[in-house]
Amino acid sequence: MSVDKATVAKIASLARIRMTDAEVDAMVPELNQILGWVEQLGEVDCTGVEPMTAVIPNTLRLRDDVVDADPLTGGGVRDKVLANAPAAEHGFFGVPKVIE
Repeated sequence: MSVDKATVAKIASLARIRMTDAEVDAMVPELNQILGWVEQLGEVDCTGVEPMTAVIPNTLRLRDDVVDADPLTGGGVRDKVLANAPAAEHGFFGVPKVIE
């Protein structure tokens, strides 16, 4: 596939990029070179290669989801917190309905 001046001008127009004739002339060989590289990548045999999202394997480091019963660290005080709520429903803060 090759790109000519008309194609570059049309792409620039679609992208709303103002280009002079000299800039269009300069872009023709650059875009042709880029397309050549893409075609070259298509020739690489990728059978048996799993797709990847990163170069190194990433795993999430998760901690156990444990509620601490110590009131100084924030756990086990739901009833005390809800005592300050204007309306508590089923162990949660009750809020007025926003969507009708």
